[in-house]
Amino acid sequence: MDAPVIVVGAGPAGMMLAGELRLAGVAVIVLERLERRTGESRGLGFTARTLETFDQRGILARFGDIERSTLGHFGGLPLDFGVLDGACQAAKTVPQSVTETHLEEWATGLGADVRRGHEVLSVHDDGDTVAVEVRGPGGTHTLRADWLVGCDGGRSTVRKAAGFDFPGTAATMEMFLADIKGIELKPRMIGETLPGGMVMVGPLPGGTTRIVVCERGTPPRRREAPPSFEEVAAAWQRLTGEDISAAEPVWVSAFGDAARQVTEYRRGRVLLAGDAAHIHLPAGGQGMNTGIQDAVNLGWKLASVVLGRAPLALLDTYHGERHPVGRRLLMNTRAQGLLFLSGAEVQPLRDSLRELMAYEDVARHLAAMVTGLEITYDVGKGGHPLLGRRMPGLELAGPGGRTSAAALLCPARGVLLDLADNPRLRQRAAAWGDRVDTVTARPAGAAGGELPDDTTALLIRPDGYVAWAAPGSHHDLPMALERWFGPA
Repeated sequence: MDAPVIVVGAGPAGMMLAGELRLAGVAVIVLERLERRTGESRGLGFTARTLETFDQRGILARFGDIERSTLGHFGGLPLDFGVLDGACQAAKTVPQSVTETHLEEWATGLGADVRRGHEVLSVHDDGDTVAVEVRGPGGTHTLRADWLVGCDGGRSTVRKAAGFDFPGTAATMEMFLADIKGIELKPRMIGETLPGGMVMVGPLPGGTTRIVVCERGTPPRRREAPPSFEEVAAAWQRLTGEDISAAEPVWVSAFGDAARQVTEYRRGRVLLAGDAAHIHLPAGGQGMNTGIQDAVNLGWKLASVVLGRAPLALLDTYHGERHPVGRRLLMNTRAQGLLFLSGAEVQPLRDSLRELMAYEDVARHLAAMVTGLEITYDVGKGGHPLLGRRMPGLELAGPGGRTSAAALLCPARGVLLDLADNPRLRQRAAAWGDRVDTVTARPAGAAGGELPDDTTALLIRPDGYVAWAAPGSHHDLPMALERWFGPA
């Protein structure tokens, strides 16, 4: 065995997963086809959910001071995410290349073995191990692992080689994205619908401007090389009447509006995460964020199985929890595509939805959907409002001083939060002490408002989701501990 886990793809999902596995002490090899990062960034910034995830792993500080905002959109219609409780703020104008760099530094610092210039040629799952044929700098060779995870993007080699079904709808049009310098354009941050299509303009650091050009009627193409900037400038002029041909292109890319999702996130000993599992129109930057959340959901579960602490049934919850999230991702991005990219015939729908979004309940629903803050996993029946939801980022005070829920999750272990200083509760959890930390504390100051007053204990999974609560859960603590962390 070359490693218990091989991850294919060193993008955000792959590097997040590698770091999660290393936090649990699992050796991992990351195979990346590219010899070096391109520096190109399809995604900009990350959602409040990803911001929380980075905070709970101690990664957020690596980004320094970042611009945060509650302003967003749904299909080009303005949407204030501040309508959500806690003033949901997303990180803005952080290029995906920066996010990838920080995640790679974090994962390699934890001991992940990242091998660049290594292209996967074939995959064979024999039921006990997975063999991966790889072409690298030294020629072609075979690596073997207990588990293989494909995080290798929308054209995933792993997905194809392992035989995953990938149903959905093909692209109906081709669109352009370009980062340019040397020209000033009026901001169109959430897009502007024009008679022939839609354009977006947004400023980036360093005097760079990002433009997106969506011209209706352009047939989808499978390109072997990026489009020329002349094509982009010509489409821009047809739509806006503006001549941008004198701008200096930093990089240019084309994309489509295909929407596909695999029918299963695990097939034998092969799993998928990120764009390898779902592709869609980029709307609101949800793709990278969903991929990172896939990785955080999978990492601790796969590690528990590799280490022999939990049965295979725990891995089944990865598909059970993340496939519905991917399905809603495709649903909302397709809806946004209709609003963004359709012509005048959809204007009545835009006007009607704009009126509805003036109602706070509607705005809250849409904001929670596109940020991922609505996600609730099935962790068992019960009446506590936090069951299956992410643990709020509470400030806590205990015998050891002040801390926070995010800080308690930095080691990527389970946390039993004893809010009532209950010795019997701690005794019942002691048998899981090798994988669950028991902490006695109370919310500090006004932070307790995010918890029902009668809450006495919470069991928090390594991904930050509440798996058991007292009072409220209909099963007892040992059952919850065994379900999520294996037998005592």
